[in-house]
Amino acid sequence: MLKIPKCLCTELIRCAESGAPYEVCGLIGGIISDGAKEVTDIYPLENIDRSREHFSIDVHAQLDAVRDMRKKGITPLGNFHSHPASPPIPSREDIRLAHDEGASYVIISLAKGKPVIKSFRVKDGEAAEEAVVTEEGQRKNGAYK
Repeated sequence: MLKIPKCLCTELIRCAESGAPYEVCGLIGGIISDGAKEVTDIYPLENIDRSREHFSIDVHAQLDAVRDMRKKGITPLGNFHSHPASPPIPSREDIRLAHDEGASYVIISLAKGKPVIKSFRVKDGEAAEEAVVTEEGQRKNGAYK
């Protein structure tokens, strides 16, 4: 399960909308508690491909984001990207490039006029939807409570 505060869902949607018609991307970080991942921070990063159908993250920017997570004492939980004109389902390329079985792969779809956020885990080339729970929350000591 992936818990995302509503304010961060709003930020993810705003990021996707502002980057359209291109895919946007970034990392998510937070804490793992009782088997659930709780997102506390998002790291929008440049899609260096500037593509409508795929994304690439600059390795240096990705490492900077992970360093910041470590500095804050949070864990990298996965990544996010948008699908400006397609459903929130991982593409073949998304699945092919998903190398971390423990990561959450969040997709923000803008395809039907109403943004939809879904998350997936990928194992052995197969994507399985992961429950996303949105919650009220406000930042307290670096985490949302």
